[in-house]
Amino acid sequence: MAFYSFGTDPISCHAWNKDRSQVAISPNNHLVQIYQKVDDTWSLIHELREHNGRITGIDWAPNSNQIVTCAVDRNAYVWNLRDGVWKPTLVLLRINRAATCVKWSPQENKIAVGSGSQTISICYFEKENDWWISKHIKKSIRSTVLSLAWHPNNILLAAGSCDFHCRIFSTYVKEIEEKPSATLWGTKMPFGELLFERGNNGGWVHGVSFSPSGQCLAWVDHNSCANVADSAHNKEVSELRTDRLPFLTVLFVNECRLVAAGHDCTPFLVSYTGPGKLELLGRMESEKQVSRSATSAMQHFRNLDRKAAQESEGSDPGTLHQNSISQLSVVDRDLSSISTFSSSGMDGALVIWSCQN
Repeated sequence: MAFYSFGTDPISCHAWNKDRSQVAISPNNHLVQIYQKVDDTWSLIHELREHNGRITGIDWAPNSNQIVTCAVDRNAYVWNLRDGVWKPTLVLLRINRAATCVKWSPQENKIAVGSGSQTISICYFEKENDWWISKHIKKSIRSTVLSLAWHPNNILLAAGSCDFHCRIFSTYVKEIEEKPSATLWGTKMPFGELLFERGNNGGWVHGVSFSPSGQCLAWVDHNSCANVADSAHNKEVSELRTDRLPFLTVLFVNECRLVAAGHDCTPFLVSYTGPGKLELLGRMESEKQVSRSATSAMQHFRNLDRKAAQESEGSDPGTLHQNSISQLSVVDRDLSSISTFSSSGMDGALVIWSCQN
């Protein structure tokens, strides 16, 4: 694993470029900062400044090298690198509340944006008018959309929201793609069709993730539970109740392992081997494996000085992250599994983890 500190401000979201030589982060404000790795240090090379509200989502398309961002200002932008400068193009979301999350589709021809207006905007580029337009999914959504995940087929989209529900919708846009074939999640897939819905009284659904094949869907909610729905077994849902603090994000490592992280400041490994067989395997760091650099240590003391605070006994959670983990992202993967992933959180740190599959 590798630990990197980006200052004292929380990292609200982050995204990697194709070869993982650059990372885009937002320090919990209206800016997107792009860093490039030189040796073992990160250097700031670009700042994207078009938003005027706190940025809530970043995603970097690996093949087209386009960045999409969304923010509480109700806007989303697609950024293109031209002559060494990132140029923004406005995406017409048509929403009246904050945008909360954003994801490129696997084929990079669509963008999904969740919002506080009980809406998911599915955006695509209209070549005739040279702009990004959107179609809305509103069916059954009764509160803010907090998380999104694309199925590998580029059609199905999972969403978690504040109404305690996890759902799967069809995003088939006939203007830009061929009619989709049937899947285990559903056969008829007109735009906006609700194919799966599951909710309980556990709380907000903070994170969703499809398995590499798209057969299973995992989600985590505010009652410290991890859940997996299996389309190969009649969409049966397995629930794992834990004694941990609530999870905020989840990521499938392979078809039978997933990683969940949140307010416990460390990722947890979860095993899924079939309906009813969901098991918490434990933390991914057995003890405090913090071999932080001198720069990181110096930053720690600067933080104490800045906050005019003294370190009290028991304040150290004994983890690499010193505050909640808000996002997990893929760093290196093949068709069937993830070998490394990254985590960022409210402590301004980014950690790269190696998976032992």
